[in-house]
Amino acid sequence: MLVMGLTPDAASIGRATVFAVCLLALLVAHQVGDHVVQTDHQAAAKTRSLRAMVGHLAGYHVTAAVILLGTVWPLGLPVTAAGVLAGLAFSAVTHGLLDLRWPVRAILRATRSPRFAEATSPVCGLYAADQALHTLALLISALLIAML
Repeated sequence: MLVMGLTPDAASIGRATVFAVCLLALLVAHQVGDHVVQTDHQAAAKTRSLRAMVGHLAGYHVTAAVILLGTVWPLGLPVTAAGVLAGLAFSAVTHGLLDLRWPVRAILRATRSPRFAEATSPVCGLYAADQALHTLALLISALLIAML
């Protein structure tokens, strides 16, 4: 297969496989970590309580590590400790930043969509944008895992 004049070798196919599997595992982990593991208190208080934010990030990323490693290990995928740590660290930093909510509002203002951040019907705009940005961050996390 030729794309932009490149013929993939076994190493690039291996990295692509690791990336795809890690992204899928991280997306599943995100749903579980953000919507099942996060407590009501953490969800309500994480923007004003460091303890609530740290508790949420810890529970979320323990969940992410278990799901990620529980996926790549039985498949025998070649991930490194450095890659997994870099991917999870990037996720933790970006997740914590986005969960402060003001960065999401700032991004929506910068993209000329400030009213979307305040919308609650037919969809909660701030939540939808938050989830989209978390997904983008997880894509980068999966790239880090596959490349390191």
